[in-house]
Amino acid sequence: MATETKENYLKAMRSISQFQKDVTITALAKKMEVSKPTANNMVKKMQEIGWVKYEKYKPLTLTLKGNKTASLIVRKHRLAEMFLVQNMGFNKDEVHDIAEQLEHIHSPKFFDRMDEILKTPKYDPHGSPIPDKDGVLPPEVEVKLSTLKVGEKGIINGFLKQNKAFDLLMAQHEIKLGKSFELTGIEPFDYSFSLCFNGEDIKVLSLEACESIWVILVDQ
Repeated sequence: MATETKENYLKAMRSISQFQKDVTITALAKKMEVSKPTANNMVKKMQEIGWVKYEKYKPLTLTLKGNKTASLIVRKHRLAEMFLVQNMGFNKDEVHDIAEQLEHIHSPKFFDRMDEILKTPKYDPHGSPIPDKDGVLPPEVEVKLSTLKVGEKGIINGFLKQNKAFDLLMAQHEIKLGKSFELTGIEPFDYSFSLCFNGEDIKVLSLEACESIWVILVDQ
């Protein structure tokens, strides 16, 4: 249980770092829904095993060892989700909690075999990229929709969110993996994004939604 808790903290740090530059004790405590002293104590334990660099009053930093460990936990989670959907017939909305348990199994052979059965998928059922055996993400999946400029074009390639509300929003707008688009406008007032699909179908998304969508940029 102690190792599982540390791994959950590690994964939380990795998740926070995707949305903001500095990972703080405050942000980590909020993410884990614990008090700051509790988060602080856990970070010290993670530092002892070489996962985290920690200095008082400074942002937290994942070490190379910590970052790779976090990425491999994510790999196990996303492989498990894909296996549950593709090979066991689960709905993609059912698999997150099960994968949360499976990701703490410490057997590389188990997940290597799962990867082999699945024919080495690049993405999980939600469209999120699956790190490889070294914890490296597919190189093309690096850009969030929220970082694009007006006039840039791309292809919807993955989603960070994994909840029913976000899935419903994507379904309502008919935004699916593989769909091509052009960013035609950004509203100055609330930074909502206008996306043009098929040359005429305009969809408007909030900045928060755009921060949860991975895209691949294409040539103009």
